[in-house]
Amino acid sequence: MAVFYLIRHGEAVYDHMLENGFWGFGRDFAPLSPRGRQQAETAARDVRLKSAEIIVSSPYTRALQTAQIISRETGICVEVDMDLHEWIPDRDNLYTTSEESFALAREFTKWKGEYPEGVKFRWETLTSMRQRMRRAADRYSDYDRVVLVGHGMAFRCLTYIEKIHPGEIIECTYRKGQPDCKYSFT
Repeated sequence: MAVFYLIRHGEAVYDHMLENGFWGFGRDFAPLSPRGRQQAETAARDVRLKSAEIIVSSPYTRALQTAQIISRETGICVEVDMDLHEWIPDRDNLYTTSEESFALAREFTKWKGEYPEGVKFRWETLTSMRQRMRRAADRYSDYDRVVLVGHGMAFRCLTYIEKIHPGEIIECTYRKGQPDCKYSFT
């Protein structure tokens, strides 16, 4: 059984992405804001992280920057796991505005993350995201202590926590193949 420290990336800034027309996956290049860097630095000083064996990050820039700040403070190497990416609002990568992305998110919420029978939407289902996150968690469940740096919505699939704030650390235990993390607020 592993102890996971789930850390949501620090606050990101999207202005440059939007100004340059980076829609869809291009938004994933958004870096941390100054406040986001501070949130990551605060998380990096948490004494629980010093005992971790590995830091595993989402491939998105904001998560990688957060993981790098934690790595610098703890001296623990960072690995990248593609399955730790955020929810995919548009599997076809066709949306061209933030408003359309938000509309897809509202559609996801309306249908509680699952397609109604006989209908397929563009977004990744909650079931698919949960399976992806469990697959990633299973890969690291043989470690004793693991820092996972990623995204609020994706981590909520493992914990059922309603909201995870930027830079927040959620400590949970995970056993390979178990359906969800068992956590307690610290």
